[in-house]
Amino acid sequence: MKSFLVKGNAKLSGCISVTGNKNEALPVIAASLLCSEKVTLQNVPDIGDVNNMLLIAKKLGADISDLLDNSLTVASPGIVTSELPVKLSSTIRASVLFASSLLVRTGRAVITEPGGDLIGRRRLDTHFLVFKALGATLETEVHSSSDITREVRYILQAPKGGLRGADIYLDEASVTATENALIAAAGAKGVTVIANAASEPHIQGLCRFLCNMGVTIQGTGSNLLTVHGTNHFAPSTHQIGGDYIEAGSFIGLAAATGSDLTISGVDPAIMRMILFQFERIGVVVEKNMTQKTIHVPENQPLAIRKDLGGAIPHLEDSPWPGFPSDLMSILLVTATQSQGTCLIHEKMFESRLFFVDKLIRMGAPIVLCDPHRAVIAGKSSLYGTTLSSPDIRAGMALLIAALAAQGNSIIHNIEQIDRGYEQIDTRLNALGAQIKRI
Repeated sequence: MKSFLVKGNAKLSGCISVTGNKNEALPVIAASLLCSEKVTLQNVPDIGDVNNMLLIAKKLGADISDLLDNSLTVASPGIVTSELPVKLSSTIRASVLFASSLLVRTGRAVITEPGGDLIGRRRLDTHFLVFKALGATLETEVHSSSDITREVRYILQAPKGGLRGADIYLDEASVTATENALIAAAGAKGVTVIANAASEPHIQGLCRFLCNMGVTIQGTGSNLLTVHGTNHFAPSTHQIGGDYIEAGSFIGLAAATGSDLTISGVDPAIMRMILFQFERIGVVVEKNMTQKTIHVPENQPLAIRKDLGGAIPHLEDSPWPGFPSDLMSILLVTATQSQGTCLIHEKMFESRLFFVDKLIRMGAPIVLCDPHRAVIAGKSSLYGTTLSSPDIRAGMALLIAALAAQGNSIIHNIEQIDRGYEQIDTRLNALGAQIKRI
């Protein structure tokens, strides 16, 4: 297991460019298997989750080039198996996205419970609702080798003649279920309407990729998508969009450490709610819409902005275009360095806030009210200690805390951070941080 040794009281300066959006790259890789010919993907982040997704695609029969300069090619003339590799699938939540491309290409998909961050229950029901609506059947097999080991296999079978277009209403605006619906509908016969669809920028990116391959999609960016399926997917080139979650992470990093940072490679127009919520805890940025940069000035006098009447502000996440759940950990740790009191309400996942006990050990005055809510009273002095990263975003939040703290910190289980942030230690060290990988 690798760890970070982090020197605290860091002062960073300079320009950092965001990598490609992890949450767009993963569904695009899965959708690439629809095409038997070569597709080229650019601005692909070189991170753990992407590498695991590519390994799964190779196991299924895809021919994938090396990832060089963040670009690669995928060609899938033949799919060799309809069963996802259990061990690899258990490392990444997005492995479930191969179910749709396998159903289109082979008429069958066998999956197990996917892995991913341990941030609470992440149901698969909406995915199966989609597949059943398109005509697929579902069987469940439970295999137990002992009282401890239990494996559930989900066997999906497309109807004779392939998936059929349908009118689908998602029971929740699930991002991954919307992505599975888009990929499956792209290869279904006829027209599919997806209502109550998620509409995050990475879903819009997936829509553009499918359109590049010859699929007609109406309503991109809205909660009502109409997909005209096809049986021919053309070779294409697609560039993954900039990672706005990484940009939000760097805003929190700059504010918490009083650093002067310019963040490039992301469109500020898609970050309006993110910037608004950071403003509520005192973080002011300068946007350049033309050059697509965000500048965070140094030594800002962070102060939490009270609501009208002096009420304590209630900061919460919600589906797009609301504040993303993936940035709640970053917002929380930044709030510890802001004067005043606020309530953080993580509505979507019941275990995402459980990392705050580590911040409390560092000296942060936080009250965890219940699995979804925490009260932060700042500004607090943080002190270096030994920590362990529980998931991608909490790991980045702890790295920010360690850089802002007095003294040194050791962060274990940094493989979690590497799953979502490309060479984060090297990139931050270039700005003046002192992070040693041990």
